[in-house]
Amino acid sequence: MQNFGKIAILMGGFSSEREVSLTSGRAILDALRSKGIDAHAFDPAETNLAELKTQGFQTAFNILHGTYGEDGTVQGALEALGIPYTGCGVLASALGMDKYRCKLIWAALNLPIPPFVVLHDDSDFTAVEQQLGLPLFVKPAAEGSSVGVHKVCNAGELADVYDLLRSQNLHGEILAEQFMSGGEYTCGVFNQQALPTIRIIPKNDFYDWEAKYLRDDTEYLCPSDLSDSDEQLMRELAVKAFAAIGGGNTCGRVDFLKGADGKLYILEVNTLPGMTSHSLIPKAAKQMGIEFADLCVSILQTAYSK
Repeated sequence: MQNFGKIAILMGGFSSEREVSLTSGRAILDALRSKGIDAHAFDPAETNLAELKTQGFQTAFNILHGTYGEDGTVQGALEALGIPYTGCGVLASALGMDKYRCKLIWAALNLPIPPFVVLHDDSDFTAVEQQLGLPLFVKPAAEGSSVGVHKVCNAGELADVYDLLRSQNLHGEILAEQFMSGGEYTCGVFNQQALPTIRIIPKNDFYDWEAKYLRDDTEYLCPSDLSDSDEQLMRELAVKAFAAIGGGNTCGRVDFLKGADGKLYILEVNTLPGMTSHSLIPKAAKQMGIEFADLCVSILQTAYSK
């Protein structure tokens, strides 16, 4: 096996997704150590990032979710330190964290996205409800793991949900998005190749934080229930969507919705997918016969291919 030297697992951090990052980091740490790799936990919330050099780390396996970890900030710092790292580079990370800018790029490339509206203090919320229809979803553009996502079901509620999100000082524009009733899907991309798609069936109202990380009854179908043609189409769209933001040879995940008419829509991209027991990239890789520890080693190898 390749001698990777001393590896820092960047985990924890400062964002609202800190606990998820810690869980992912512990799983990766155990996996890499099981392969004889000299891996160590490193939490930037507890230790200054400059200590990576002082402590002799040669590579960073980045699993810092959310703000600072996957928005281009830590990526820029690692490049300034001259330390190779896993995951997307500065530009792709910044774009991937911003759902609004991703949508603009995908729309310019004629890739299918759900209809949406950017909300402002002076928005005509009644007109937006009528334009997009009810129910609809409201979300901050630059948060992850469904932080701040709300489903608006009743006329007149949109303004109140907007005010609530504004009061929480979340990151990015606030978006209202048309509801798609045909199901939730995801498709991983690794080294510019698509992984098998996954159908996500939450038992609560939608695939929120609780369904992602806390509940054990969320159902994941892999292989999914797509037809052969839609499976192929979703894989092609995932690769195009990830490439459009500059994803490169790294590992990412593209989330999809299916409309009532059966059409597939790109929802968002995750440039630093979770690696917990509930996470989707490991599930798709396992479907291809790739065990978790081997997947972690393969991701580590991408740190040297930017």
